[in-house]
Amino acid sequence: MKKTILALACLAVTQIGWSQKPSPALLNPTNHTLVLIDHEGQMAFATKSVDPIQLRNNTGLVAGASKIFNVPTVVTTVAERTFSGPVFPEILEFYPNTADYIDRTTMNTWEDVNAFKAITGKGKKKIVLAGLWTSVCIVGPALSALSDGYEVYVITDACGDISAEAHNQAITRMVQAGAKPITALQYLLELQRDWARKETYVPVNDLAQRFGGGYGIGIQYARQMLKH
Repeated sequence: MKKTILALACLAVTQIGWSQKPSPALLNPTNHTLVLIDHEGQMAFATKSVDPIQLRNNTGLVAGASKIFNVPTVVTTVAERTFSGPVFPEILEFYPNTADYIDRTTMNTWEDVNAFKAITGKGKKKIVLAGLWTSVCIVGPALSALSDGYEVYVITDACGDISAEAHNQAITRMVQAGAKPITALQYLLELQRDWARKETYVPVNDLAQRFGGGYGIGIQYARQMLKH
C-alpha cells in the first residue's frame, strides 16, 4: 500500500513538473529577434487591409513590448529620405535613434547585406516580422528566413497591404511555408506570460491601456473602479 501511495505521489509530482514546462514554440524575451519593416508614411498611404489607426496602435503595442522586454530589435526602412518617409511615431517613440535604422533599396530585407547581418547577427533562431506591405516586404524575408532554417512568426495585425486580398493571400502563403501567425496583443502577453513578473507588470498594463483598444479600456476601468 505504501509503495502504491509513493508511486502515485511521484506521478503527481512528475505531472506537475510537465505542466510547468512551457512549449518551446512560445516566444519569450530572449529567444527571438523582432524585425520592424517599412512602417513608413508612403507605405501606409496605400494600405487598405487594416484601418490606419488600428495599424498604428498595433505597431505601438509591438514596438513598446519589445522595448519593455529588451527584445533584440531591428528597424529597417526602404528609401526613407527619397520616397517612403519616416517611420511611424509609435516606433520613433520607443526607438528614437534613427541612426540605428537600416535603410534599403531591396524590397526583400533578407537580400540587403546590412539588414541580413543585423538580423542574423543577433544569434536567435526565431525571427518575428511585422511591416508593410505583407505581400512583398514581409513575404520576402519570411520565406527567405524559413529557407535558411529559421523559425518565423508574423504579427499579422501589425502588417498591412493594398487590399484585404493581398494581405490574406500573403499570410496564407507564409503559413503554408511554415510561418506562424500571431497578433500584436498576443505578442505582448506572450512575453509577459505571468502577471507575477512584477518588474514588467505596470509597463505592460500601461502599454495595453494606451494601445490595446477595448482591452486597454478594461484596464483603465479596473484600475479606477476596483483600485487594482
